[in-house]
Amino acid sequence: MSNEFAGRVAIVTGAGVGLGRSHALGLAERGAKVVVNDLGVATDGTSSGSDAAHAVVEEIRAKGGHAIANGADVTSREDTQAMVDDAISEFGQVDILVNNAGILRDKTFSKMDLDDFWKVVDVHLMGSVNCSKAVWNHMMAREYGRIVMTTSASGVYGNFGQSNYGAAKAGVVGLMNVLAQEGAKKNVRVNTLAPTAATRMTEDLLPKEVLTLLKPETITPGLLALVLEDAPTKMILGAGGGCFAETRITETKGVALADDDISLEGVLAAMDRIRDPNGATEMANAFTQTQKYVQLAADLRGIKLPGA
Repeated sequence: MSNEFAGRVAIVTGAGVGLGRSHALGLAERGAKVVVNDLGVATDGTSSGSDAAHAVVEEIRAKGGHAIANGADVTSREDTQAMVDDAISEFGQVDILVNNAGILRDKTFSKMDLDDFWKVVDVHLMGSVNCSKAVWNHMMAREYGRIVMTTSASGVYGNFGQSNYGAAKAGVVGLMNVLAQEGAKKNVRVNTLAPTAATRMTEDLLPKEVLTLLKPETITPGLLALVLEDAPTKMILGAGGGCFAETRITETKGVALADDDISLEGVLAAMDRIRDPNGATEMANAFTQTQKYVQLAADLRGIKLPGA
């Protein structure tokens, strides 16, 4: 075992199997004390039981690590707060939160029951909200925290038959964007992992030859990088099969229209320039975009803005 996370305490949700299990073991192997959370549900969120979490705890303890099992339902505010309280009671603090718990209920939007839509959003998005909220003030008060959301290519790029999953996974990116800004002054860093892994949730979707390349263990090193003391913040890290890449949300330079050109016809005439990717940049926050548009509009009209 190495000691990058010695003295740190981590909570990993959905850690009984698959990616969560790999993350919990990876953190423990490098010195972290780990709360292994798992409700023990099937991939669609039905049934429960925390045997899997206890098995991971035993794996960690057998290697000389420290861990406790937790069966909290991430969709419950009471459960998630109790989980954080138990972690603090057992280990004294919480330094790292990995929001990994998730389920699938795939269907085309036309055939999807809205109860299934909401359940997936509740687990992925609101589960991440509940866990993050439960630990947020503790981290802010201690002026140290590392939180990771788990998104997916479905949330970033879309995937047929996954409107519920894609919406939830896009939502956690928005949550990260705000929390990374709010936590910055208190050294609470928030990132997002976008994994492509061979787990229970993908075993029926991908060929066996592909699954052998996408073992969870090929992704966990990326997770570990996002929760180190010198971790970045507000990063979307794609990972799969030992491959890693950063996803960035950018905006084109755009155009400024005036007078009669501010019309449907004007927008259509400028569409190629609007979509031109040359010179695209990231926006630091929502107000950055507002400032950009105000400046472009003012420049077009020859207006000098205060402080410009």
